[in-house]
Amino acid sequence: MEINDTQHISRIFDALQSKQANDLLIIDKDINSLTSETKAQKPEDPKEGQQEHQIKVVYSYREEPKKREPQDFVDYFNNRYKAIEKILKQRQELKNTVSINRIANKKEKESVSIIGIVSNKQVTKNGNLLLVIEDPTGQRNVLVNKNKPSLFNEAKDIVLDEVIGVIGVNVDSITFANSIIWPDTLANKELKKAQHEKYALFLSDLHVGSSKFLPDDFEKFLRWINGDMGNEQQRHIAKNTEYIFIAGDLVDGCGIYPEQDKELITKDVYQQYKECAELLKQIPKHIPLIICPGNHDALRISEPQPPLSKDFARPMHELNNAVMVSNPSLVNINSSANFAGFDVLMYHGHSFDYFVAEVDSLRAQGGYDRADLIMKFLLKRRHLAPSHLSTLYIPDTKKDPLVIEKVPDFFLSGHIHKSITANYRNTTLICGSCWQSKTIFQEKVGHNPEPSRVPIVNLQTRDIKILKFGS
Repeated sequence: MEINDTQHISRIFDALQSKQANDLLIIDKDINSLTSETKAQKPEDPKEGQQEHQIKVVYSYREEPKKREPQDFVDYFNNRYKAIEKILKQRQELKNTVSINRIANKKEKESVSIIGIVSNKQVTKNGNLLLVIEDPTGQRNVLVNKNKPSLFNEAKDIVLDEVIGVIGVNVDSITFANSIIWPDTLANKELKKAQHEKYALFLSDLHVGSSKFLPDDFEKFLRWINGDMGNEQQRHIAKNTEYIFIAGDLVDGCGIYPEQDKELITKDVYQQYKECAELLKQIPKHIPLIICPGNHDALRISEPQPPLSKDFARPMHELNNAVMVSNPSLVNINSSANFAGFDVLMYHGHSFDYFVAEVDSLRAQGGYDRADLIMKFLLKRRHLAPSHLSTLYIPDTKKDPLVIEKVPDFFLSGHIHKSITANYRNTTLICGSCWQSKTIFQEKVGHNPEPSRVPIVNLQTRDIKILKFGS
C-alpha cells in the first residue's frame, strides 16, 4: 500500500494551492606582491560516471522537463519515505519496527518502534508535544511529554514532513515516546585524508552584474591564485590548489527581487555571464572549476536545479576547466587506485531561509550567522529541504533528489553570504562567503554579509584556513 490519500498528502496539496571549527585560521594580514609561474592544462568536462583529472560526478540532476501530475507528488513523498526508512532501519534501535496499522495488535503499554513522516505537530493544553506521523499503512498520534526535558527539547526542533523513528509505549490511540531516532550520520564515520598535500577552495555568491559586486576584492583573489600576491605560505597554498568549487549565484540575475534593477550595473543576464566568464578565465586553467547554480542564476528556481544552461550561460560552458553540475550535486575528487577520494555535496542553500525562520533553536543560536548549525540540522535529517514549504521543488517520480543518501566528506553551501566552517561527525561543513557588499534587501531583512573570504582545505590534514581579500 502506498501513501496516497492520507491527511499528510492532502495538507501538501492545500499548501500547493495557497562551532565547532575544524582548525579555523583566518589569514588577514597584508599580502605582498610576488610572482610565480603556473602550467596551463585543459581538463575535459567529466560526465556523470566518468572520471578525469580525479573528478567524478557521482550525481548531477539531468532529467528532461515534463508535465507534472498530482500523483507525482504522491510518488515523490513515497520515494522520500522509502529512502529514509531504509537509512533508519540500519539503526540497531529500529531493527524491530512495525507498520502503524499493526499497532492495534500490540498489548496495552507494550513497547513499540515505528517509522513515519511527520504530518502534524502541535502543543497540547498541558504543554506536551503531540505529533501525527504516518507510514504507507496509516497514521499514529505520538505524544512527547514535557516531563522528559531532554527528549522534549530535541523534539521541539521537529519539522513537518521529515521522517523519524519513534520508540515508545501504547496507551489507547496514542504512542508515548521514550526516544526519537533521526536518520543522521554515523558518529564513527572515517575522517579521510589525502596522501599528499593538496588544497581545495570553496567559493560562492559572486553576484557579477550587481552594483554591489566587489571587483577590487575579486581581482586580489585572481592575483593570489595566479601566484602574484601573498606571503610565502599563501603563495604555497595557491601553487598547490587542485580544485575550486563555486556553490551558486555566479551572477546577480534579473528580476530576482523587487526593484533589483536599481542595484544592477549590468542589466542583461547574458552579459552578466559573459563578464563572469571573463573573470573566471583568469584562474589558472589547470585548476578545475566545479560549478553549481543558485537561486539568482538564470534557470528555474525549483530544486533540483539542472546545471547552468547553455542558452543563457554559454560563455561559462566555453571555459575549458569548468565542470557544470546541478544544485544539489555530489562530486568525488582526488581518488586513486589506493584512495576512494572525497565526496563533496554541493547545495546552494535556498532552504536555509525557511529553517532560520521556523526552528527556534537555530534562530536562538545565531540564525544566519550560524550556517554550520543549519547544515548540521539538515544532515541529521538526511534531507536538504525536509519541509514541503522550505523550498520550491520538482516532484521527481523516481527518487527524492534532495535526500542525502550518501554521507559526504564535505558539505558545501552558500546563499547567506557569510563564511563559516565546522566539523560534524567527520563531515566538514563549509559555507562560502560572497563577493557582494550589503544590498538594500539585506539591510531590510537584517543580513550582515562578510564578503571576500575564501575557505581553503588542506586535503592531506583536513585543516581549514580562510583567506580574507576584503577590508
